[in-house]
Formats: sequence, structure tokens, C-alpha cells
Amino acid sequence: MTALAVRVIACLDVHDGRVVKGVRFRDLVDAGDPVASAGAYATAGADEVVFLDVSASRESRGTLLDTVAATAAEVGIPLTVGGGVRSVDDVDTLLRAGADKVSINTAAMADPLLLTRVADRFGCQVLVLSVDARRCARATGSGFEVTTHGGMRGTGVDALQWITEGERRGAGEILLNSMDADGTRDGFDLQLIRAARAVTSLPLIASGGAGEAGHFPPAVSAGADAVLAASVFHFGLLTIPEVKSALGAAGVSVRVLPATCH
Repeated sequence: MTALAVRVIACLDVHDGRVVKGVRFRDLVDAGDPVASAGAYATAGADEVVFLDVSASRESRGTLLDTVAATAAEVGIPLTVGGGVRSVDDVDTLLRAGADKVSINTAAMADPLLLTRVADRFGCQVLVLSVDARRCARATGSGFEVTTHGGMRGTGVDALQWITEGERRGAGEILLNSMDADGTRDGFDLQLIRAARAVTSLPLIASGGAGEAGHFPPAVSAGADAVLAASVFHFGLLTIPEVKSALGAAGVSVRVLPATCH
């Protein structure tokens, strides 16, 4: 179990300017305004916010810059932005709009050198490799393949080999989303987390499957440095403090908000 404070991250899956949530990126349901949601999570004690424009890649367009800028202005915590990032210039634009880190998935699979170019220009600390992985017999080795275009397209590329290559090319962090567990609320994919932890020393964000407070400590025990959730926060099933309380009760170090004087 990591000795550093584990981060609790709220994820905003954004489509047409609204926060949405579905199961495995399908059957999307409206979950509110991204700017208001990000501000509420920051106030509640989230350590970071991840903003993913989930339809940008499949619609072949860029990220919603106005919404990103408004979200960045609303929060005083690190903001990671992904979706539709295809070039070094796209990364530059997002950083100028207020992002602290940029997440890349589909474009990196099409052109792995993009990771190197981004890391060389902005530093590894800016670059998050997003890996949407699912079980697939075509993926030789681990049995997990990388998917792209918001989880809609399989690649046959082994997810663990891709994580290793991403680290070699300069990624500073891995956002690991289980497509099998995404939106199910059945718990994190512990097998996937353990497998990823075995092949990388990079900070690992576990995503996909959170449904109750008790799901978070096992993800950390499996090797996650941060835990991310979306629908349980959006629909009021869990709060950030409840997750941190469960982690703390399990012996996991977390950051807590300072007491407020009245």
C-alpha cells in the first residue's frame, strides 16, 4: 500500500457541454453542469478533477475550450483535461485554458510519438496516458486490450505493453479505466489494477466500477495511487468525505480539509 496520501478524484465525463454518465460510455444520462459540479467537488475536498470530453475523439473535434476555461477558473485544485487531443499544439491550448495536466488516449495510440513530443516540450508531469482497457482474447499476454474513441473501438493492443511503452515515451501518470467495470458500480477491477501496478512505477489512477465506499480501499491495496469516481458522486450516492473516511478507516493516508472556524 502506498505511503503517500492517496488522491480522491472526481471525474466529469462531458458531452455537448454537460456532465453525463452511462455504463461503458453508453446510454448516457445527464448529470449536471460541469463548472458547477467541479466547484462543488473542490469545496467538498476532492484532490483533483478530471474533465473528459468523451465524444470529442469519436466526433473528430477538439475539446470544449470555453467549458474547460470556466471549469479551471472555478476550482483551486489540479485539473486534468482529455478528449480530442491530437497534437502538441492542442496540449498547449489546453494548458493556456487552465488545465494543469492533459490526458491523451486515442491520438497516442494512432501516433505513439505524440507522447514523446508532449513530454519533451512540457515535461512528464503534464502528460497523463489514459488507458481504457477491457478483457479481450485478441490481446496476447495480459488478456486486456486498449480501446479508443471513448471505448468504442478495440485495438487488439495489449494494455500492459501499452502502459510500459507509454512510460518509456514520457508519460508521467496512468489513468487506468476498466471498460468492463465502467458505470457498473460493482467495484474496481482489482485484477487489472494489480497487473498494471506490476509493469509500471508511474502514479496509477484507478477508474471504473466504484459503487460504494468499501470499494475504494481494495483498489489502493491492489496498487492504485489515486481513486477516481464519477456517477456515485454525480448522483449523490457517495460524497468525497465519505470516501476519504473509508480510506482512512482502512489505514490509507488521505488529505483532509482543514477545520473551519466559526
